Amino acid sequence: MHRPTIADTALAVILLLACVAVNSSDETASEPGALWWAAAVLATAAVALRRRWPAVMLAVCCAAAVLHLAGGMPLTIINLSVPILLYTVAVRHGWAKSLAVLAALLVLAVGSSTFAVRDAYPAPDGREAYPAPEGQRPPFPRPEPVPRPLPDGPVEQSWTIAWNDLPGLILILVAAWAIGSGTRSRRAYLAELRARAVDRERERGQQAVLAVAAERGRISRELHDVVAHGLSVMVIQAQGGAAALDNRPADTRAALEAIIKTGRDSLADMRRVLATVGEVDDAWHPQPGLAMLPALVDQVRETGTPVRLRIDGTTVTVPSAVDLSAYRIVQEALTNTMKHAGAGASADVVVAHATGSVEITVSDDGSVPAHHDGMGTGLRGMRERVRLLGGRFDAGPGPQGGFVVRAVLPVEERPT
Repeated sequence: MHRPTIADTALAVILLLACVAVNSSDETASEPGALWWAAAVLATAAVALRRRWPAVMLAVCCAAAVLHLAGGMPLTIINLSVPILLYTVAVRHGWAKSLAVLAALLVLAVGSSTFAVRDAYPAPDGREAYPAPEGQRPPFPRPEPVPRPLPDGPVEQSWTIAWNDLPGLILILVAAWAIGSGTRSRRAYLAELRARAVDRERERGQQAVLAVAAERGRISRELHDVVAHGLSVMVIQAQGGAAALDNRPADTRAALEAIIKTGRDSLADMRRVLATVGEVDDAWHPQPGLAMLPALVDQVRETGTPVRLRIDGTTVTVPSAVDLSAYRIVQEALTNTMKHAGAGASADVVVAHATGSVEITVSDDGSVPAHHDGMGTGLRGMRERVRLLGGRFDAGPGPQGGFVVRAVLPVEERPT
């Protein structure tokens, strides 16, 4: 704010000093009076304050120019304040308002030129001029001029706006308005570009935040499924091994081997999850899918939970995202069975390949805990997986007891 004000003040001072220098060097011009200098000071102040009140300061500059003409003095450098203020109005105000101001100034200029036309004929060779007859304008018959001697001193010039000065004045005013209007359009265009850039940057930031949140949710779901299932199997195996330690050492040894294998598999799964975010270099290992369900079922059976697996329909190759999500849903559902269904519970896994979808149903015949509301972390993860793929998910107590998880995942079938 301070820099434009300083620049405008400097411009106003330069105009005033140039005006003083020009008037001092012109020996043929009449000496400006106090009123003329007062008008010049007003025009100078208007230039200095042009950004604050453009329209008002333009009116002040026009008034100063009129005062200069009324005093019979020339339009000099200080009167450039009028086109300067017109430029400022065109920059600061809309196209319609600035064009109306330009039209008013052009009317004022034409009016000043009209009233400046003398009501007398020029006297060639210094002869006395006769006034024009009432209500008439040349051409008409002139009376014979009366010769008179030329004056000894210089002839005083008329400094009013003549008709031959009007085109130049109009050109200056139109040029000032055109430059100001073009500057306003350019500034508006640049402001729009900056606003678009800010919007795009904000949108990129929002997309980055959403991407980070989605990736965090994905990693959380993957780690939960991997860790929860592995730890559940290991805990059950450890309990069985501890119970058989005294009487069945061979069973204890088998349980310990199962714990070791499960732990290694879980660590490998965790490495695959972390590999997707560049934490470790193990992305070459294939992701689990529907083809690995028999191995998953066998792992759960080793913990003492009977599981029956049935595949219905014609097996088709499904997208990797659907393949992984289907495996994780079955894995998490069986983990919940081991954790919550109670001793002696069994589970059924049914994978049905239909036209354009894969339907997964995991049910058990165990008891549902009284505090189970179907909104656990594992169920939320399964529901989110299905939502991201555009499928349907349902989980809750079965009609004949136990707990049922059902998910329908849309796929684009590609026959194997």
